[in-house]
Amino acid sequence: MALTKEKKGEILTKLKDIFSNSESAVFVKFSGLNVLDTSEMRDALRDESVGYLVAKKTLIKKVLKDAGIEGELPALEGEIAVAYSTDLTAPARGVYEFAKKFKENLAIAGGIFEGRYMTEAEMTEIASIPPLQTLYGMFVNIINSPIQRCAIALDQIAQSKA
Repeated sequence: MALTKEKKGEILTKLKDIFSNSESAVFVKFSGLNVLDTSEMRDALRDESVGYLVAKKTLIKKVLKDAGIEGELPALEGEIAVAYSTDLTAPARGVYEFAKKFKENLAIAGGIFEGRYMTEAEMTEIASIPPLQTLYGMFVNIINSPIQRCAIALDQIAQSKA
């Protein structure tokens, strides 16, 4: 269905806003997803503060041409949507989880990370990075581990002398 000039202008404005204000964006290749599955994915992404916009590839490419992003734009084939967020890893992680669930109908086609175009493989690798809160927990555990071992050793020495 052809879009009116007014509607295209709105989409272009929205895309410019997305690419200028987001820390990362993932190009999502989708086909054959039913409304229920798409709604489920949008809700899960929204819970992670990730936006999701379906737009024509020509409009996406038009905005990206003027965005000043480094590297080469990945091939955008088929139906494309953009998942975006101010969190660096959340869009890739959210889309990747649903790509595992809907292997036939959903895939990462590439993305933008820290002002650079990324390939499908690079974005999939980024998706494996845990959320920030999990990384904080891992860091605290690493720092706490030597202190914990020292306390256990001192306790063992105290018990052996008693």
